[in-house]
Amino acid sequence: MMRIVKGLIKLILLLVPLAVMALGAGMLWASRSQAPSDGAMQIAGLGGEVTITRDVNGVPHIKAATRGDVAAGLGFAHAQDRLWQMEVSRMAGQGRLSELFGGATVSTDIWLRTMAISEAAEASLAVMDADTMVMLEGYARGVNAWIERNPQVFSSRLPPEYVILGYKPEPWRPVDTLTAIKMMSVSLAENLGEEALRLGFHRIGLSEAEIRDLLPYLDVDTPPEMPDLTALLGLDPAPIGEPATTADASAVFDDIDGVLATGASNNWVVSGERTQSGLPIVANDPHLGLMAPSIWYLAHLEVTGEFDEPRRLIGVSLPGTPFVLLGRGNDIAWGFTNTATDAQDVFVERVNPDNPDEYLTPTGWAPFGQKEEVIKVKGGEDQSFTRRWTRHGPVFPATYKHFDRLLPQNTVAALQWVALAHDDTTAMVGPRLYSMRTVEDFQNGFDAFLTPMQSMVVADRSGNIGFVAAGRVPRRDPANRLMGRAPAPGWNAIYDWRGYAPYRDLPRQTNPDSGLIATANTKIVGPEYPLHLTFDWEEPYRQNRIETLFNGSGEKHTPAMSRQMQADIFSPAFASLKPRMLKALEGKSLSQDNQALVARLASWDETMARDKMEPLLFMAWVRHTMMMTFEDDLGFMFRDWFKIRGKVVERLLDGQTARNWCDVKSTTDEESCEQIVTDAFGAAVAELSERYGEDPGTWRWGQAHYAKGAHRPFGEVSLLRRFFNVEVESGGGPFTLDRGRTQVQDDKDPYANTNAASYRGIFDMADLDRSTYIQTTGQSGNVFSGHYNDFAPIWADVNSIEIPATDVADPVGVWSLSPG
Repeated sequence: MMRIVKGLIKLILLLVPLAVMALGAGMLWASRSQAPSDGAMQIAGLGGEVTITRDVNGVPHIKAATRGDVAAGLGFAHAQDRLWQMEVSRMAGQGRLSELFGGATVSTDIWLRTMAISEAAEASLAVMDADTMVMLEGYARGVNAWIERNPQVFSSRLPPEYVILGYKPEPWRPVDTLTAIKMMSVSLAENLGEEALRLGFHRIGLSEAEIRDLLPYLDVDTPPEMPDLTALLGLDPAPIGEPATTADASAVFDDIDGVLATGASNNWVVSGERTQSGLPIVANDPHLGLMAPSIWYLAHLEVTGEFDEPRRLIGVSLPGTPFVLLGRGNDIAWGFTNTATDAQDVFVERVNPDNPDEYLTPTGWAPFGQKEEVIKVKGGEDQSFTRRWTRHGPVFPATYKHFDRLLPQNTVAALQWVALAHDDTTAMVGPRLYSMRTVEDFQNGFDAFLTPMQSMVVADRSGNIGFVAAGRVPRRDPANRLMGRAPAPGWNAIYDWRGYAPYRDLPRQTNPDSGLIATANTKIVGPEYPLHLTFDWEEPYRQNRIETLFNGSGEKHTPAMSRQMQADIFSPAFASLKPRMLKALEGKSLSQDNQALVARLASWDETMARDKMEPLLFMAWVRHTMMMTFEDDLGFMFRDWFKIRGKVVERLLDGQTARNWCDVKSTTDEESCEQIVTDAFGAAVAELSERYGEDPGTWRWGQAHYAKGAHRPFGEVSLLRRFFNVEVESGGGPFTLDRGRTQVQDDKDPYANTNAASYRGIFDMADLDRSTYIQTTGQSGNVFSGHYNDFAPIWADVNSIEIPATDVADPVGVWSLSPG
């Protein structure tokens, strides 16, 4: 027996070191999937030499004679650092995520395949001009050169994600780049959600005034009264009852709803008359969903041979595309915010009861477009469904946004959306940026930009400042009183789009007398502007804060002051709500501990600082107030509507609503808002005590409001999350300039920062080489790289790096590409 025991011990002593050595060897093999610092490669199709010089921050400085070869260099660098990210974007656009991730993404694929994004990208290839095609083909050439290389000894050819999932990438094609651009447009979609909400609120029996309580318009807007949707769409006149059999059905589309309508942003340009340097300053921080790696990749591109002098672009690129989308050139600097124009309309299509393959048009029955789609599922059986479309666009999956429950029998919902255009020329702006020298060049050169509509500020070195909102704007019939606010009857021609507004008629401004142009997703035009853009503007808190900071300062503006504004964590919305909320507690019986917490809130300065507890307590208080006020009234529609809505709560507490929303339907007494706010305070304290401990002195906003840069897919795997996610404590909130939006409807993690400044750039036209940049994670998407998350603490502190247009002083490495 002892021999057996001794034998087992020896075997264990032998196997354990071998296992450890094997694990170590595997980790070493995977870690060497990173690109070597230096190298050389011949690539067939290059027109000349390309150099890729990386600086200490991992930013590539790419130099070549032509835009096509610079694009090849950027494709090569993107593939070295972000290949997996590019893969996920491409597969999402094609509706093929389930080939990577299995059954968990089938519903997402169905939605994406239904939208036919890749089909629209394929069609748009035909309208690309020669300069754009050269860059698209060059970029694909660079990406594929890295994919197809002979890897270094004892290393994986592909990043760890490919190895873990056992997947090999297909060659990159020009259409994949157009698909990646389309997916960016998807992430900035607006209005669809509001249309579905208005329909849903109508169907549960709310009046037009009550719907305005929940989805208020700006005070400066006076939209026409909504037509009666019941008569217009042939809805059942009886409101939907309490049972919500499909209440959870839309949850399968959570991944899609998490992508849609997540864009916000700040930008401003201030003229030299108001700056210390005497030339304009531009600042921009687009707010997008946080992810690991960051959505953006910093790059410096230099074309030496096509123009009368070397032309440079420096800023952020989108992996999968060969363009610098935000940043600076030799003579201009620019920034975008999402305009949120209404470029989507939902149409209710009436299905022929005698032939379900037909739907009603203004001229009679017409056949649906139909195609059988097969979704390949890793580790499972193929899933098939029939994709349908009408003259307006794709027909939604039945349960999406509860349309199957909200609409009458024998109807479906279809979407018309600018982003699905088959003649999308947006990519053609990329090559033009190299030759833009003036504000006027910029404003005129964006006529090809179709989607998503962006509010763009720009300055040039001659001292001009300007603005243009570029994008395709649908024109609607004057008799259309819906104006894109709710689903329209597809069989009535009044609601059809009447083409698109000419580019010359889009909002534009040059050198205003005020010396300031700033946008923050709220209304950008005055009452005299003739075109309808949208009625669903964002609440104007950030816009007002920008203007207050500029107009309240008697000093000449500097880049440092722009940085302070980007770091501003004062919440105008909470400053407005706090006295209203505290007033509701007056005279109420509170415990001694809760009285102390109320006193702390009373003395709070309304800044969302990450080391304070007050922002967390107040956010939880508002969250519970909204849940206890509205959830019983809205039922299954509540979750789709629920976010922190400052103006809604202001009107509620001021008693300016069409009904007493605070009355709890399940009780016989009529509750007041004061009572609900009081109960919500207790609920908030109880929740935070459970989550973060009984001692409020240990609560911190930054702990709860960590920036959640989630990796796909390993950010959801508990054992891998700490390695692949990039998470850092952050300040700010949903209404601060340093924005940090939370998913308050997510009971598991309601205060995490999921949407924030994805990039920050500041440009003084007097010294463009001192421009500053930062993105949220790091340059590399390889978890073994030191540049995977090195930007995160810099970003969280609202600091930045510089990327001068000069040669790199102390390069970390140089890659040389030459014609094969």
